Amino acid sequence: MKRYFKQAAPTWRTYRRKRAYYNDSITRYVDYFCHPQSSVLEIGCATGELIEAVRGSRKVGIDFCEELIQQARETEGSNVEYHVMEAEAIDAEVLGGEPFDIIIISNLIGFLSDIESVLRQLHKVCHDKTRIIIVSYNRLWEPLIAFAELIGIKRKTPTQNWISRSDLKNMLYLAGFETYRCNSSMLVPFNIPLISPLFNRILSHLPLFDIMSLNHYYFARPMPSEEKEYSVTVLVPARNEAGNIRSAVERIPDMGSRTEIIFCEGNSTDDTWNEIQRIRDEYTGRRDIKILKQTGKGKGDAVRCGYSIATGDILMILDADLTVSPEDLPKFYKAIASGKGEFINGVRLVYPMESGAMRTLNTIGNHFFSKLFTWILEMPIKDTLCGTKVMFRKDWERLTEGRKFFGDFDPFGDFDMLFGAHKLNLKIIDLPIRYKERKYGDTNISRFSHGLLLLKMSAFATWKIKFK
Repeated sequence: MKRYFKQAAPTWRTYRRKRAYYNDSITRYVDYFCHPQSSVLEIGCATGELIEAVRGSRKVGIDFCEELIQQARETEGSNVEYHVMEAEAIDAEVLGGEPFDIIIISNLIGFLSDIESVLRQLHKVCHDKTRIIIVSYNRLWEPLIAFAELIGIKRKTPTQNWISRSDLKNMLYLAGFETYRCNSSMLVPFNIPLISPLFNRILSHLPLFDIMSLNHYYFARPMPSEEKEYSVTVLVPARNEAGNIRSAVERIPDMGSRTEIIFCEGNSTDDTWNEIQRIRDEYTGRRDIKILKQTGKGKGDAVRCGYSIATGDILMILDADLTVSPEDLPKFYKAIASGKGEFINGVRLVYPMESGAMRTLNTIGNHFFSKLFTWILEMPIKDTLCGTKVMFRKDWERLTEGRKFFGDFDPFGDFDMLFGAHKLNLKIIDLPIRYKERKYGDTNISRFSHGLLLLKMSAFATWKIKFK
């Protein structure tokens, strides 16, 4: 294998430039999940085109072929650190002794003699939040690639591993990693005007077509370790909810090392603000309660205002209508504190609802958006608009920095948070709850006008995520 790459090294960059359309598509997709503050390691970097192109505060590439690494080091204006190193024998100290946020393995799996052993090596350069992105060929393309090599339109390579999705997911599991998302892209690996954009940007992401795509993308993370203890902030956006404030405080359980409650009042026409102040004063010394008035309109603005003063490690949203029981919040805490998920999404559509909890058209709309989001985000999303969503504060801060990528027109904040969690490459977990009928006040949701706005946001996100 080393002999093959050594012989190929002199013409490697020339050959890659000829295949720029295919290689650039991989680079664009991987870069979508990289961020300027990320530390990035590419294993099997060859001459470094991918690692040079993606974003990152610290970027490192390794390859076992000295001739390829020498070319990579000669890249003009490079800010990448290169090392000659076997994937089977990663030396963390040589790589700086610090773990990486993102590890990329692109089209290397096929050449490894022991895939599982290489995957185990990754733990040397991982922390508990590291993301592994693997790109490999779809085994259904084996005869087509063999034919392409036969007629000379593709470089002939040594015999490769042709493994299935389930094979690689199983090897990741055996090596101590959890695969939380898989997807595919690329039906036409050459640039044919009109044809290639249609097939690759649109058709390859549609059901049935996707199983025929050339490239498989795997997203994995280290298996969760033992549960840790965190402080918690429960944010309660409240508009015209005066009758629910006391009940919210009385029913929100203590969680983790400390539980902070923040009420964010939003332009109420009833006595909500005065009631919030009275309850805050009454519970002084017994509950850690902070209060504020939001500066703008909509739940999304209330969430952003409340979270701006939050101090908990874990951030939770509890709608003041209490249709999600405060007693269910410890389930959300356990799910995120145990590492089972990094963005916990409440789901109202599993258990039977109380009579009157959700109007029929709202139920139909929620089912529709759940199917749409499952397709857009490439992972199961059972309910998009449940008010209770939970994440780490440090991830919220990162999400806030990248909000403008999807626009600033979400008045609810739900779509904004789901899209942002996907962009941050977080593991999203659905957590079913029993949805209750509100006991005080009326809903602030307009079925038709808000439904049209949600469709607009979904269409925009589809273009940004699926057809980018």
